[in-house]
Amino acid sequence: MKLPAAIAARLTFLARVTDKECRHLQDTDARLFVTLFTSASVGQIAADALLAERLDAFVARFSRLQDTLGDKLLPALLDAVGETPGTAMDNLDRAERLGWIASADRWMVMRRLRNQMVHEYIEDPVVLADALNTGHEFVAALVHATQRCGAEIARLTRS
Repeated sequence: MKLPAAIAARLTFLARVTDKECRHLQDTDARLFVTLFTSASVGQIAADALLAERLDAFVARFSRLQDTLGDKLLPALLDAVGETPGTAMDNLDRAERLGWIASADRWMVMRRLRNQMVHEYIEDPVVLADALNTGHEFVAALVHATQRCGAEIARLTRS
């Protein structure tokens, strides 16, 4: 199947963007999670500007990659393979069926966590430490989705 040039260009662009976002998230994740967060280490955020900046960068990069994958790349990729994009949950179910993401249900848990980290200022140090550590655990799922979608785009654009 030969893709129209505009669709191939859009997919190639989205693959480049998500790959770059993925690398930035992995870099920040590696610097921020030398050890897992505890309520005590969360208490240090207010006094440590570098830690606060890394935390903000992690949340922003985690959110940005998830948004780009879920809201832009998956619908474009589904369309390119002849699937009609639908609701976010429909798209995730199809992406799971096609092997691009590991689990639609887990992605929705990740999405709720993303919304919590972005839209709610978490004041309880235990809750914040748990949210950050859970976000760290989800990085591997985002990396895997980025790689699987990138491989599918490469396959589609070289045909």
